[in-house]
Amino acid sequence: MMNFETARRKMVENQIRPTDVTAHPVISAFLSVPREAFLPQQSRQLAYIDEDILVKSANDAGPSRYMMEPSPLAKLVQLLDVSKKDVVLVVGAGDGYAAAILSLLAQSVVGIDSDEELVESVSSKFLELGYDNAAVVSGVLPEGYPSEAPYDAIFLNGAVEIVPEALLRQLRDGGRLVCVEGSGHAARATVYRRDGELFSSLASFNAAVKPLPGFAEAKTFEF
Repeated sequence: MMNFETARRKMVENQIRPTDVTAHPVISAFLSVPREAFLPQQSRQLAYIDEDILVKSANDAGPSRYMMEPSPLAKLVQLLDVSKKDVVLVVGAGDGYAAAILSLLAQSVVGIDSDEELVESVSSKFLELGYDNAAVVSGVLPEGYPSEAPYDAIFLNGAVEIVPEALLRQLRDGGRLVCVEGSGHAARATVYRRDGELFSSLASFNAAVKPLPGFAEAKTFEF
């Protein structure tokens, strides 16, 4: 039987710290949250490998969903720069792991996902594990969750081709949104910031992560 606590420490020491993740609250959160608890029972032995892990296979309701590899997730969380006064929205809360991590850094976390089965599972998991400042709801991912806006920080839990204006407008003035923009190895971690009615973006590091459903750029016909 795997010792998950030992595996968690090794994940932080061997996968997260060597990739320039130095913020102590972020490291502490990754040491604290049981990654295995947010995976299906048959996948828990894989919880601490340095790969994306399948959470739910594709079906009629949507594409396959994955838990993001630890290293890029930790770098993205560090980039989001969350403080204890922040209200955070996680778009594509899916497995619940990223929302649980952020709940240890923020005042409160709202997660949204389009898969009602995952939403129900994660809600039960938060209750079981005591993440009482985090909640997950079902909804259309590109639309965010405006009823709880504005947010100090928004995290897109997967790669996107475009960032909808509807999400950016749910940021508080001075708020930031972190995502992986693009596809494959050419994708870049990007921070968007709101300054009144203006939005700016700054690309950071390369990150190859699984796509978030619903954020494909509209195809245009060329003649």
